[in-house]
Amino acid sequence: MNKYERITKARKLLELPERATMEEIKTNYRNLIRKWHPDRCKESKEKATKMAAMIVAAHGLIMDYCNHYNFSFSEEEVKYHVTGDDWWFERFGDDPVWS
Repeated sequence: MNKYERITKARKLLELPERATMEEIKTNYRNLIRKWHPDRCKESKEKATKMAAMIVAAHGLIMDYCNHYNFSFSEEEVKYHVTGDDWWFERFGDDPVWS
């Protein structure tokens, strides 16, 4: 299995969409580990232990990928992720007609 396939499998196990924020990764991980923790899970102890281990491993793989990802800080990339207010201000400024 190549790296993309391993990350995709981990992403699906953590119930993440193809694009996820760090907050979504953390939230999904916490919710799933809480659900499958062997001390809390209503499933068999063996199944809960196995799922918890898989969730921890998937989270580790995703976090390793995120920690080594090369982020782009180019103007084009940053502009792609502007908020609605920033988009509006960039186009119309603080002209009182548009406020």
